[in-house]
Amino acid sequence: MIIRTLVVTDFATNCYVIGCPQTHEGAIIDPGGNAPAILAAVKESGLTIRYVINTHGHIDHTAANKAVLEKTGALLVAHKLEALLLTDPSRNLSFLIGRNISGPAPGLLVEEGDTLDIGTLHWRVLHTPGHTPGSISLYSAEQSIVFTGDALFKMGIGRTDFPGGDYARLLQGIAEKLLALPDETLVYPGHGPTTTIGYEKAHNPWLRF
Repeated sequence: MIIRTLVVTDFATNCYVIGCPQTHEGAIIDPGGNAPAILAAVKESGLTIRYVINTHGHIDHTAANKAVLEKTGALLVAHKLEALLLTDPSRNLSFLIGRNISGPAPGLLVEEGDTLDIGTLHWRVLHTPGHTPGSISLYSAEQSIVFTGDALFKMGIGRTDFPGGDYARLLQGIAEKLLALPDETLVYPGHGPTTTIGYEKAHNPWLRF
């Protein structure tokens, strides 16, 4: 599997360019900014981008949506509860960067249990709300990888003090959807370094259930 990690924006957001080495079909997860660097990574990887996937609608994960969609012709994917955040500057926190950004609407709305196929790779949508109402994670059992957005970090969890945040729902989603995955599952979060489910079960101070 192809995975390129780019750290973008002043918020150090992880943008992932992923792809299938057999078919060269790919996706971009959370293009939060610096579209030229993201597009350069796509070109270097030799991928044809099928999807741009937003794990949630905050601006540090979506600011480059328009630019990468225009260049790739990909389909924008988000949870059905997150659609308003993508198009409404009052909801997507773009005021934090001193701008009011209204991005494109998603072309494909997903929910719990849906599958996104990228070449020979199959990603199951896990609804992991709490940071935002429509936050999702993407899990591949075959690759033993989960992209968690801002739900789960190495030794941390997502903030719940923004509009739509819900601490109890975040912990419930982590417990029921993420910690239920095999311990060896690699976690690629929205910010910070990779980790594993097993490591977070053992060491994450926020997960003392």
